[in-house]
Amino acid sequence: MADSKISALPASTTPLAGTEVLPIVQSSATKQVSVANLTAGRAISAASITASTGNFVVGTSGQGIDFSATPNTGTSELFADYEEGTFNPSFANFAVGNGSVFGRYTKIGRIVHIQCGFVYGSTSSITGSIGAITLPFAASNTAANTFQMAMGSVFKPNVGWFNILSFLENNIASLALTTDFVSAPITSVSPTVFASGTTLTLAIAYEV
Repeated sequence: MADSKISALPASTTPLAGTEVLPIVQSSATKQVSVANLTAGRAISAASITASTGNFVVGTSGQGIDFSATPNTGTSELFADYEEGTFNPSFANFAVGNGSVFGRYTKIGRIVHIQCGFVYGSTSSITGSIGAITLPFAASNTAANTFQMAMGSVFKPNVGWFNILSFLENNIASLALTTDFVSAPITSVSPTVFASGTTLTLAIAYEV
């Protein structure tokens, strides 16, 4: 085929597959290189990058977005983790019956935000006071997690709303509840608080 001007060539089909081959001059010799190899192993510098049809993918665990160009007094400027999902919290001494449990979490870096609870059904049962609630991630063994407060509520049909409090200790994967349902706080939520249709909700943010 005769040489053609670039302007005379037909446009390529996009997006490129990465297997397309280009000629380059390397060490005074003309060689072929695939499009995918043009930036392999090299840092890319650009004024801005826009993802219009895909995502920015972190290819290796522990890598992320480095904010070291805006340093402060922190020990790290790397944003290396984000995750969201659901989990099934286990409430000690609580049998679901025809009720249900629910749990959602969002993990941003080392901080986990959770919302969880249960709906008490007519065949649900509580054998003793509701104790520890399992968490999707264990709290880190740091002083920052000592006495982290969980806030929540209980809604009892035809009665009303009641506050729920809890304190999370470090290096554990569960927390226990207290309530102001009675005049003096008790160490855990009593079964007498619940009836069919009662809903317990709870939220906390903690470090992992």
